[in-house]
Amino acid sequence: MSLSKEEVKKVANLARLQITEKEEEEFAPQLNAILDYFEQLKELDTDNVAPTTRAIEVSNITRTDTKKTYEDRESLLNSAPEREEDFFRVPKILA
Repeated sequence: MSLSKEEVKKVANLARLQITEKEEEEFAPQLNAILDYFEQLKELDTDNVAPTTRAIEVSNITRTDTKKTYEDRESLLNSAPEREEDFFRVPKILA
Protein backbone atom coordinates (compact mmCIF):
# COMPACT_ATOMS: atom_id res chain seq x y z
CA MET A 1 0.00 0.00 0.00
CA SER A 2 1.32 3.42 -0.89
CA LEU A 3 -0.21 6.74 0.06
CA SER A 4 -0.50 9.45 -2.57
CA LYS A 5 0.23 13.10 -1.90
CA GLU A 6 -3.52 13.75 -1.83
CA GLU A 7 -4.04 11.08 0.81
CA VAL A 8 -1.26 12.59 2.93
CA LYS A 9 -3.01 15.98 2.60
CA LYS A 10 -6.29 14.38 3.69
CA VAL A 11 -4.68 12.72 6.73
CA ALA A 12 -3.06 16.02 7.70
CA ASN A 13 -6.40 17.79 7.34
CA LEU A 14 -8.15 15.19 9.50
CA ALA A 15 -5.43 15.63 12.13
CA ARG A 16 -5.90 19.41 11.90
CA LEU A 17 -2.30 19.87 10.75
CA GLN A 18 -1.17 22.51 8.30
CA ILE A 19 1.73 21.06 6.33
CA THR A 20 3.76 22.41 3.45
CA GLU A 21 4.23 20.67 0.10
CA LYS A 22 7.74 19.71 1.18
CA GLU A 23 6.34 18.10 4.33
CA GLU A 24 3.74 16.24 2.25
CA GLU A 25 6.60 14.68 0.29
CA GLU A 26 8.56 13.90 3.48
CA PHE A 27 5.60 12.40 5.33
CA ALA A 28 4.40 10.11 2.52
CA PRO A 29 7.26 7.56 2.89
CA GLN A 30 7.04 7.77 6.70
CA LEU A 31 3.30 7.07 6.70
CA ASN A 32 3.79 4.28 4.18
CA ALA A 33 6.39 2.67 6.45
CA ILE A 34 3.92 2.82 9.35
CA LEU A 35 1.17 1.24 7.23
CA ASP A 36 3.59 -1.47 6.06
CA TYR A 37 4.37 -2.27 9.68
CA PHE A 38 0.66 -2.64 10.44
CA GLU A 39 0.38 -5.03 7.51
CA GLN A 40 3.16 -7.12 9.09
CA LEU A 41 1.34 -7.11 12.42
CA LYS A 42 -1.84 -8.39 10.73
CA GLU A 43 0.05 -11.57 9.84
CA LEU A 44 0.46 -12.52 13.50
CA ASP A 45 -1.88 -15.10 14.99
CA THR A 46 -3.39 -13.40 18.04
CA ASP A 47 -6.41 -15.65 18.55
CA ASN A 48 -5.16 -17.05 21.86
CA VAL A 49 -3.56 -13.85 23.16
CA ALA A 50 -5.42 -12.04 25.92
CA PRO A 51 -5.84 -8.28 25.47
CA THR A 52 -3.53 -6.20 27.63
CA THR A 53 -2.70 -2.55 28.19
CA ARG A 54 1.05 -3.16 28.46
CA ALA A 55 3.59 -5.47 26.92
CA ILE A 56 5.03 -6.27 30.35
CA GLU A 57 3.32 -6.46 33.74
CA VAL A 58 3.93 -3.35 35.80
CA SER A 59 2.56 -2.52 39.21
CA ASN A 60 2.91 0.45 41.50
CA ILE A 61 4.71 0.09 44.77
CA THR A 62 2.40 1.48 47.39
CA ARG A 63 2.44 1.59 51.13
CA THR A 64 -0.42 0.71 53.39
CA ASP A 65 -2.34 3.73 54.66
CA THR A 66 -2.19 4.02 58.39
CA LYS A 67 -4.19 6.39 60.52
CA LYS A 68 -2.24 8.35 63.07
CA THR A 69 -2.97 11.48 65.05
CA TYR A 70 -0.88 14.54 64.29
CA GLU A 71 1.13 15.23 67.42
CA ASP A 72 1.19 19.04 67.42
CA ARG A 73 -2.40 19.81 66.46
CA GLU A 74 -2.42 23.23 68.10
CA SER A 75 0.58 24.55 66.16
CA LEU A 76 -0.93 23.23 62.94
CA LEU A 77 -4.21 25.07 63.61
CA ASN A 78 -2.29 28.20 64.59
CA SER A 79 -0.38 28.19 61.30
CA ALA A 80 -3.59 28.51 59.28
CA PRO A 81 -4.40 31.94 57.79
CA GLU A 82 -7.75 31.85 59.60
CA ARG A 83 -8.93 29.59 62.38
CA GLU A 84 -12.32 29.05 63.96
CA GLU A 85 -12.06 27.05 67.18
CA ASP A 86 -10.72 23.59 66.19
CA PHE A 87 -11.15 24.12 62.42
CA PHE A 88 -9.54 25.91 59.49
CA ARG A 89 -11.70 28.76 58.22
CA VAL A 90 -11.86 28.86 54.42
CA PRO A 91 -13.61 31.20 51.97
CA LYS A 92 -17.24 30.41 51.19
CA ILE A 93 -17.55 28.98 47.66
CA LEU A 94 -21.28 28.20 47.47
CA ALA A 95 -24.10 30.70 47.74
